[in-house]
Amino acid sequence: MLKRLLRSERTQEALAWLVVLYLNLALRSIRWRVVAAEGVAPILAGAPAVVALWHEFLPVMPALWFRLRREGRTARVHVLVSRHRDGRFIGRVLARLGVGVVHGSSTRGGAAAGRTLSELLAGGETIILTPDGPRGPRRAAAPGVAWFAAISGVPVLPAAALCRPRLVLKSWDRMVIPLPFGRGAIVLGEPIAVAEEEGEQALPAISAALDRAGADAARILG
Repeated sequence: MLKRLLRSERTQEALAWLVVLYLNLALRSIRWRVVAAEGVAPILAGAPAVVALWHEFLPVMPALWFRLRREGRTARVHVLVSRHRDGRFIGRVLARLGVGVVHGSSTRGGAAAGRTLSELLAGGETIILTPDGPRGPRRAAAPGVAWFAAISGVPVLPAAALCRPRLVLKSWDRMVIPLPFGRGAIVLGEPIAVAEEEGEQALPAISAALDRAGADAARILG
């Protein structure tokens, strides 16, 4: 009965609202430090990009959009989440945090999602991808992130967000859950241009940049 209750749409909606309330409290109470590479300025000013971060940082990253919106420096961003039940729940949460949500993955709805994301990039908007999502393996980038950058001509922006104190779930991605009233670091690495003919050849550089962003955030927090 408990499993059926947790799977119901009403329960999912209620849980999503609770998570949103918590994340709003936690993320807005944290003292954030944003560290951005020199080449990030045009993106922060509104130029389109493929923002890439490891799946584990997804609950913490909305802190950046909160901050940029207060400064009036960003358009709406859009994130790709899976059609799986967990992905739909994450999508509910992110939508209520002001992030546009596109549902799809490599196995379900991928073609339609790909067209939507390509249209968003062509229209000058920014998309967010978690290259190791939705089910891992952890910190192993799938080719989609490089493919979107190559066909759209916009750069990949490697990003990470971390806070202290925090909870780390025992999930495949070791997802980070922010705890209130601590310190946080958001790291935006040097944007990576991907030539149309490169495609998957850029994946090692993108993965290394994502690892570096996460390590830098951890180092800042000590």
